[in-house]
Amino acid sequence: MNIAVVGLSHKTAPVEVREKLSIAEDSKAGAIAQLCSYPHINEAAVLSTCNRLEIYIVASETENGIREATQFLSEHSGLGLHQLRQHLFILLHQDAVMHLMRVASGLDSLVIGEGQILSQVKHTYKLGQQHKGIGVVLNRLFKQAISAGKRVRAETSIGTGAVSISSAAVELAQMKAPNLAACRVAVVGAGKMSRLLVRHLLSKGAGQISILNRSPERAQALVNEFNGANLRLHPLSEMLPVIAASDLVFTSTAATDPLLDRAKLELILATQQSLMLFDIAVPRNVHSDVNELSQVQAFNVDDLKAVVAQNQESRRQMAMEAEALLEEEQEAFDIWWRSLETVPTISSLREKIETIREQELEKALSRLGTEFADKHQEVIEALTRGIVNKILHDPMVQLRAQQDIEARRKAMQALQLLFNLNSMGNIVNRNT
Repeated sequence: MNIAVVGLSHKTAPVEVREKLSIAEDSKAGAIAQLCSYPHINEAAVLSTCNRLEIYIVASETENGIREATQFLSEHSGLGLHQLRQHLFILLHQDAVMHLMRVASGLDSLVIGEGQILSQVKHTYKLGQQHKGIGVVLNRLFKQAISAGKRVRAETSIGTGAVSISSAAVELAQMKAPNLAACRVAVVGAGKMSRLLVRHLLSKGAGQISILNRSPERAQALVNEFNGANLRLHPLSEMLPVIAASDLVFTSTAATDPLLDRAKLELILATQQSLMLFDIAVPRNVHSDVNELSQVQAFNVDDLKAVVAQNQESRRQMAMEAEALLEEEQEAFDIWWRSLETVPTISSLREKIETIREQELEKALSRLGTEFADKHQEVIEALTRGIVNKILHDPMVQLRAQQDIEARRKAMQALQLLFNLNSMGNIVNRNT
């Protein structure tokens, strides 16, 4: 059994590749089921965000499990393996464990310390449990990673004033159009990213903001969060006329196909009109062909790197403090992982002692007679169970706590020899 992560991120793949790998929310259950149907993958979890797509697996045979996860990504994206491999990273066990902890802590994000990724890791964990992809090992790993993410934010200042993808997009807009107060702004979408966009736009002085969304209830909920701000609501059906009357447009929807392209903008934009588009969605909401229009400037999430770089240096020292905490969290996970080796021996020992207890109890009760057995069976049952538990307690604790691998294996061999135990095999599986 081994833990592995197969995936890509903003560090290894451009947005045009990442969007092909992105897994929509309503497709994640099917993705988990397909991954777990492969013969060498026992557990699987899918982390899909605008900056990464990562598959976490527990494999019975590491090489074959990785091959199956890679094949899944190729089939899902429509990219050939030769195209895909140049963008993928593969991490095994300790490296995979540390990677998830770094991700949950915001240390692997485009914006170091950004907070949204922790909630995305939590959501991945919840979905994995719900759809039976997460078993004993990934359950422990994700709980430890979430705990690590919380600890880093609580014990370091890395999350203080942390910028997000949304705030970086607003900063880029301010660089391109310094007087946001004079700009007519449209925000397409009403999810978490859009809420952050509105918050940062208002903080930078923008006062003419229109919200476009398919669901009027969700758009109204966003407006209600900013009571007093002059936000205008429009249905998505009015997107083109609203954009035609805007100077800046931010897009952040879950649409899997572009909402805007050259053909649509050509119909609505005047020859002398200038328009700036900031698309922070993956898959992209704005087709790349809009850049062919002379009056349009379009930016996507990969264009935010230059903005983010200005804020990164001051955060690197904080990141070093966080790495030290993560090493402690990784060690805690590794201690638990090493203890799994003792599970078959402990289970065999308990099963054998329990069988002896039940046999001897049955003999004793038969000698005492039915009337006595009925009256006192529960007391005698509890007594014998208590004796067994107390006898087994110290050997089990000592075996699990043994840090030296060779010493632990010798202790297990001694128990197997002295008690003539039959190995029960590895009891850790996806259904445990």
